[in-house]
Amino acid sequence: LKDILGFMMMLLPLMTLALFSPNLLGDPENFTPANPLVTPPHIKPEWYFLFAYAILRSIPNKLGGVLALAASVLILFLTPLLHKSKQRTMIFRPL
Repeated sequence: LKDILGFMMMLLPLMTLALFSPNLLGDPENFTPANPLVTPPHIKPEWYFLFAYAILRSIPNKLGGVLALAASVLILFLTPLLHKSKQRTMIFRPL
């Protein structure tokens, strides 16, 4: 009984806050109108393209770098097709 009462006493303010004023704890950046021409400041695209940048910088020839980058993306696309097992479960089965 005491645990249920404590749970209700913690749940009631949380539900009141969530149902009656949901924007109180929200981020004000969510309410700025989107500009499709500008990347938002919290998105840092260099993290997404770090592998491509590393491949392009490691090969001094421009064409070689582009070919190596295309090969790396091709490897990522072809990797799921290499799974030729008849068993298609997600369970790890060691020897």
